[in-house]
Amino acid sequence: MADIIDVAVSAGTFKTLVAAVQAAGLVDTLKGKGPFTVFAPSDDAFAKLPKGTVEGLLKDVPKLKSILTYHVVAGKVSSADVMKLTSAKTVQGQSVTIQTAGGVKVNGASVVTADVMADNGIIHVIDSVILPK
Repeated sequence: MADIIDVAVSAGTFKTLVAAVQAAGLVDTLKGKGPFTVFAPSDDAFAKLPKGTVEGLLKDVPKLKSILTYHVVAGKVSSADVMKLTSAKTVQGQSVTIQTAGGVKVNGASVVTADVMADNGIIHVIDSVILPK
């Protein structure tokens, strides 16, 4: 297997996320021991943001880092584990809300693919970028 970054790169549907992680200086962290659970927005999820949002965030590293770490939970949280939760504390410090009725949602973003395994954690693909308060 590969680490979270390598899995995201090889999937080919996380180009924006990988570019953002690189711009925020978080590559070494997500290549690290972990384990991490990443609620990873796909390129389509980033495309839903208002025009210019991604470009603006790439220039505002502290804000970008805050948003990206809001998508990461410490530990290896499988879909079976997620089903038992109503919230999860993120690496950013705030918690995300988890709903499981009618499909899993994290802060309203639907999990479209669960349990993409990596050596140092798990990726759950979500259909929207989630933002901290």
